[in-house]
Amino acid sequence: MAAYAAQPPLALPADVRLMQATANAVFAVAGLALCAAAALWVTRLPAFAVKAIRVEGEVSRNSASTIRANAAPKLAGNFLTLDLQRTREAFEAVPWVRHAVVRRVWPNRLAVQLEEHRPAALWGADDGNDKLVNSFGEVFEANTGDVDELGLTTLTGPDGTSAQMLAMLRRLQPLLAPLNAGDIEHLALSARGSWQVTFDGGAVVELGRGSDDDVVARAQHFVRAMPRVIATYQRPLASADLRHAEGFAVRLQGLGTAVPVAPARKP
Repeated sequence: MAAYAAQPPLALPADVRLMQATANAVFAVAGLALCAAAALWVTRLPAFAVKAIRVEGEVSRNSASTIRANAAPKLAGNFLTLDLQRTREAFEAVPWVRHAVVRRVWPNRLAVQLEEHRPAALWGADDGNDKLVNSFGEVFEANTGDVDELGLTTLTGPDGTSAQMLAMLRRLQPLLAPLNAGDIEHLALSARGSWQVTFDGGAVVELGRGSDDDVVARAQHFVRAMPRVIATYQRPLASADLRHAEGFAVRLQGLGTAVPVAPARKP
């Protein structure tokens, strides 16, 4: 029998190949569109609507129900489509909430872990709309009437200095206590960097400028010098100016003139 050589398959015409490629592309796009439509339909099922929000952590300033009522209207989407970043921001916009961590709990719940602001001082604003300073030195907005019973010190200074001022307050409070002038009612920092302390008994002390350590050292010298002045005149402090290079100018209640005081020697 005669052998026949294998013949190569005939190539399809170019227009046929183009039609096949176009058909394949159309089928692929249609398949993707169908999958996308199916996914969209699934995400909109009532089963994935957020049914409950569990609030955990610090809720002493607000009840869990109040926090949910404030944040829930700002949430958009369901369990699958909810933007967790925006959800976190919605909870952090609630008064007294400093930080929130939001996580999904399958299939239709949210769990929110909260950290509250802990008030450490008042922040005096130029417009009279006072705010609060938390334990981290951050300024936040809340009803200052909620902390009236705490007797917080008011801080007044340039924007962005709240953390520095809170740190200085924490250093000055125990340092100035031996003056027996009362609690620090107001700590001010001027735009030029000069510090001033006002006590709730009315006494005012000008601490002057310099680094924080310089100001604290100046206050330490002043506190060491004051016992002998008080013992000599038997009158409480009215005001003091520590901005002099060679000493302090001190005014005592009931005395019409300032008393010059040289800094006490370091022990």
